[in-house]
Amino acid sequence: MNILKNNTKIICDEESSGERLDIFLSKNIDHLTRSNIKKIIKKTNVKLNGKPIVSQSKKLKKKDVIEISFEEKSYETIKPSNKKVKIVYDDEDIIVVDKPQGMVVHPGAGNKFDTLVNILLGKYKNTLSNLNGEQRPGIVHRIDKDTSGLLVVAKNNLAHAELGKQFSDHSIKRKYFALIWGVLRPLNGKISTFIRRSKKNRQLMTNDELKGKKAITNYKTLKVFDKKNIPKISLIEFELETGRTHQIRVHMNYKKTSILGDQKYNKKNMTFKKIDKNFEDILKSFKGQALHASILGFRHPVSLKNLEFSSKLPLKFEKLLNFLENFKN
Repeated sequence: MNILKNNTKIICDEESSGERLDIFLSKNIDHLTRSNIKKIIKKTNVKLNGKPIVSQSKKLKKKDVIEISFEEKSYETIKPSNKKVKIVYDDEDIIVVDKPQGMVVHPGAGNKFDTLVNILLGKYKNTLSNLNGEQRPGIVHRIDKDTSGLLVVAKNNLAHAELGKQFSDHSIKRKYFALIWGVLRPLNGKISTFIRRSKKNRQLMTNDELKGKKAITNYKTLKVFDKKNIPKISLIEFELETGRTHQIRVHMNYKKTSILGDQKYNKKNMTFKKIDKNFEDILKSFKGQALHASILGFRHPVSLKNLEFSSKLPLKFEKLLNFLENFKN
């Protein structure tokens, strides 16, 4: 059943009697993932026979009436910012943003102001989804602070739920470009591991053979730079099948390398004995990793049209790449 309304009412039939509330909703609303259903119930946006319910495991009975509300709320706890961010696409349901390197996506410990969320609230007021929590209005997915590029934002919970389903189904197209140390073997391939939080450092993620969330990264080597007085460097195109925290960076760590400028997962000692001074200066000026979310494609959550957006490499990334292209041994 495809239901896409701000307020939806479903009646439990005899066949579904005895089912858990969350399982019943996942079967009856295609646009909601189990994760989104859990969030909606937790927000008391689901009523059972007219009364709010917070237990997702509640067993249903025949003729039970379930009401789901997708109404958005205000975000008075977050201070809007008048700073600007590049908007690539904007309609009644979604926004596509080209996030600069160094910008945090949503408020958190140590980052309360001038995050992407603060900026979006300054521009769009309260017309953003709240499905992902009061501190993350509109945020369907994230990219790291020191990664640049495209991400989609939801203006309402209906759009958010449908986009979330596409991410869950791995039907979103996401391509990244990066410069990494050394050469990947094989040159083109697929990396598949489980990723979990590191026990040694809770700010980092790590690969695991058995525990964590499945993570799949496809990669293609576009060019290898083998220059005198510069370590070997490769330009890589990554296409994600999943979207785990720090996925590309963790998978490069798995391949015994790292992205240029990555301070958390770097495998290379940055103090080289013989290195071109100009290259070293450009590299030091690069605040963050040379990783850019360049292509984002998905089905529009309301019109159902297929959309695809692209973003040019940021100037510092382009400068680094041009230097490698034109450097003479």
